[in-house]
Amino acid sequence: MIVVTRFTPVLAAVTAGLLVASAADAQEAFTPKAKGTWMLNVRATEVSPDAGDPIVTAAGAASGLKAEVSDDVMPTIGLSYFVTDKIAVEVIAGMTQHTVKAVGAGTDVEVHKTWVLPPVVSVQYHPYPAARFSPYVGAGLNYMLFYGGKDKNGFKVKLDDGVGYALQAGADVVLTGRYSLNLDVKKVWFETDASINDGALKSKVNLDPWVLSAGVGYRF
Repeated sequence: MIVVTRFTPVLAAVTAGLLVASAADAQEAFTPKAKGTWMLNVRATEVSPDAGDPIVTAAGAASGLKAEVSDDVMPTIGLSYFVTDKIAVEVIAGMTQHTVKAVGAGTDVEVHKTWVLPPVVSVQYHPYPAARFSPYVGAGLNYMLFYGGKDKNGFKVKLDDGVGYALQAGADVVLTGRYSLNLDVKKVWFETDASINDGALKSKVNLDPWVLSAGVGYRF
């Protein structure tokens, strides 16, 4: 009891300090998203194309091959601005690198490797902006820009840039202060025309990637 009594003021002071700090954090953490709020999300993102389209000859005849595109994981950045308490506009940017393969019976060969810049602009709806767990949904447009391409194994490949559209769902989970955990899923629909060996072979490749992200957000 003497030991407990001796340390009671210290324990009380520490406990009081923790309670005050927790209360301050809680007050700041539960400050709702509101009109004029900016949110910066830094995420690790996996881009998983859903390609597997047939490769045909210039005359449209079947080649027995199909185009496959590899996945990639890279960092991305999202910046959101709240136009109202519940409506936000987000711009997402990042770069991923993908390998294009021609696959068929007895064939599995890399034909091209390319960087992709696929910015997405979406409008989001946040139904519970004041909650610790704050989900959202969104829809928007994306632009696929292919650059830094490298042909492989004697093939010459050209991929057309273009516009697609996206649906989005995610959630912000308050960690402490202005920081939050962000989880985000997008489905992007995008088709590109692939020309191989100056059009001797071609394919309409539906990339249609799933874009899966997790990261940390900061509200300011």
